[in-house]
Amino acid sequence: MSAQSPNENMSPVLQAAHRARTAAAEIAPLPRAAKDDALQAIADALEARTQEIVEANALDITKAREAGTSETVIDRLTLTPDRVRAIASDVRDVAALPDPVGEVVRGSTLPNGIDLRQVRVPLGVVGIIYEARPNVTVDAAALCLKSGNAVLLRGSSSAYESNTALVRVLRDAVAGAGLPADAIQLVPGESRDSVQELMRARGLVDVLIPRGGASLIRTVVEQSTVPVIETGTGNCHVYVDAQADLDMAVDILINSKASRPSVCNAAETLLVHRDIADAFLPRALDALADAGVSVHADERVLAYAEATKATVVPATAEDWETEYLSYDIAAAVVDSLDAAVAHIRQWTSGHTEAIVTTSQAAARRFTQLVDSTTVAVNASTRFTDGGQFGFGAEIGISTQKLHARGPMGLPELTSTKYIVTGDGHIR
Repeated sequence: MSAQSPNENMSPVLQAAHRARTAAAEIAPLPRAAKDDALQAIADALEARTQEIVEANALDITKAREAGTSETVIDRLTLTPDRVRAIASDVRDVAALPDPVGEVVRGSTLPNGIDLRQVRVPLGVVGIIYEARPNVTVDAAALCLKSGNAVLLRGSSSAYESNTALVRVLRDAVAGAGLPADAIQLVPGESRDSVQELMRARGLVDVLIPRGGASLIRTVVEQSTVPVIETGTGNCHVYVDAQADLDMAVDILINSKASRPSVCNAAETLLVHRDIADAFLPRALDALADAGVSVHADERVLAYAEATKATVVPATAEDWETEYLSYDIAAAVVDSLDAAVAHIRQWTSGHTEAIVTTSQAAARRFTQLVDSTTVAVNASTRFTDGGQFGFGAEIGISTQKLHARGPMGLPELTSTKYIVTGDGHIR
């Protein structure tokens, strides 16, 4: 699609994309101070207008409950005053981060005297397609603004009132700071047609980032003509090695699974080395029961369940590939570390895998053989997060192998260009 001037015959989605492209050109060269001032204004506005945001969110929550939406999804959808304050704090954290734009990735003086520099530049117009998590609206807007990009936000209809209120607050704050309000826009429309138009706006939108379940991501990847940075689902594993500290293993398992099961870095599968199963599994099953977690167990784990208070059902082949996002976990006994790795390779979504072990050799082999965005040694899977990694709010966790992999912070929202400086050089 060519980037001709917008006109009234264009759809609202394409008109919004044109406005975003104009805004992107305006904010790309801005100094850090101007962007940071706008981010601080956003944080202040979120706090000042919390009641307005929470009231809009309540409309979405009511509609979700009337539709029979699960409590897990409602939790992801809910905004409380405390959550809004936390989101504002995240925006301030983004403002405090270094500006990636203009960073010299590499540079040298060539033998012929030409000065060559590769520098970071904004991507341009970034489209975000995401599901019922209105905090993504602010996280994405803040990261895109800081990295000099305009953003087109297409959340799910289940969060429409929340997202509308949030974007209204963001745009007012940005405009008040002297930046173009169209740097942050909600994609017009609630139907799937608006999503399809966004995915087809090649030439106006530079990149799309889907955030949500497997079906959403697959649809965007397969149907978009706009380049896509693929985020992925989180079928994360915790492997308890033969040489594991049992207390540590229980703590890591429960934190990985039960601290917030509705997020993509929550553990969905437990693998236990056979040599430690007798000592570990009874404790683990009781701890999972205390945390309210049901276990989908293979035959070897089932054998330990009768003597515990765990809620256990036989696992099916489908369980090994399932991202539950609930108080459920699949569990199996494996004969070796290599068997655990083989299981992970077969079923993982490539997000995060953890090993609990006191053996440096086992940890080293596990980290060498497991090919996921993040491999944790004696640490919870829940640490795979842009904030926890010190990146500020993240725009998603990419499970692909292109320029962005793992939690995506500011550098992943930039591209690069080469600046060639000569003194009358000709070839």
